[in-house]
Amino acid sequence: MSRKVPEEEYQKTVSCRLKRWLEGAEDPFAEGMEMGRQEPVTESPEAKERREEDEKQLRQRVYDLENNVEIRIFRRFYRVFSVGFCIFLVVMLLAAVSDLPVFGHPENPVNNQVAERYIENGLQETGAVNIVTGMILDYRAFDTLGESHVLFAAACTVLILLRTDKKKEQAEDEDNDRRYEPKNDVILQTVARVLVPPIFIFGIYIILAGHLGPGGGFSGGAVIGAGLILYLNAFGFARTEKFFTAKTFRRVSFCALACYSLAKSYSFYTGANHIESIVPLGTPGAILSSGLILLLNICVGVVVAGTMYTFYAMFRKGNY
Repeated sequence: MSRKVPEEEYQKTVSCRLKRWLEGAEDPFAEGMEMGRQEPVTESPEAKERREEDEKQLRQRVYDLENNVEIRIFRRFYRVFSVGFCIFLVVMLLAAVSDLPVFGHPENPVNNQVAERYIENGLQETGAVNIVTGMILDYRAFDTLGESHVLFAAACTVLILLRTDKKKEQAEDEDNDRRYEPKNDVILQTVARVLVPPIFIFGIYIILAGHLGPGGGFSGGAVIGAGLILYLNAFGFARTEKFFTAKTFRRVSFCALACYSLAKSYSFYTGANHIESIVPLGTPGAILSSGLILLLNICVGVVVAGTMYTFYAMFRKGNY
């Protein structure tokens, strides 16, 4: 039978010190310093006003911005440098503009050679019946590649700025998710059931037939994006996110941009080195024609449609 240890002896044992350390009452490495929870300090209005006045006096005496010699020199240098840089930029722009050809002159290359090349040789060189599509996705495909990446970068920026913390907001979103969803509007949902499928089909048609007539990836993607937004307004995020989520947008956009970049890199390489491309132009007027333009239209349409819907979803809900 164990004997009862006196309180004074128990306070000196290792088990007691370990217990007090685990409970946060004492730190054995701080010479017995108490570790109990401190009561919050309440500051009276007079003490707060006196403290703020002391901080103000300290800033004025230690950080004297008006009489500090180094700061004054830096400010003068900054102003002189800013004015000098602006003058240099203006002079450079004026010098560049002065060397440009006269606007509207009939002998300018833009008024004869470029337009003449597009009109006379566009069908033969690109295989696209639509001259505008051939110009955008063949002659100026590098510019269109940059525009597609600008859309993707803009979508990423909106995701970074507007996205909420899911871990902190998860409970609130689960309880109040209905505020993001529409009411059960029978008229809107019925109209959406009728219109959304034709809208998607029409957008796909515009993308696939962009090299044959008016249309293309930008306009077709805008139509599909409008259809997604209409479906979202009618049925809400719960049903829309069953087939289109933020993860879907990121994956599809990445694949589309990567496919566009690889396809046009091949075209740029063969064209710059005067190498015959193995991609056939096909028969003008056929759906499978114009070389890589059909594939590029699909890539651009996917990026535009996803970016439109993502913008709307982020500005409406946030944690998309």
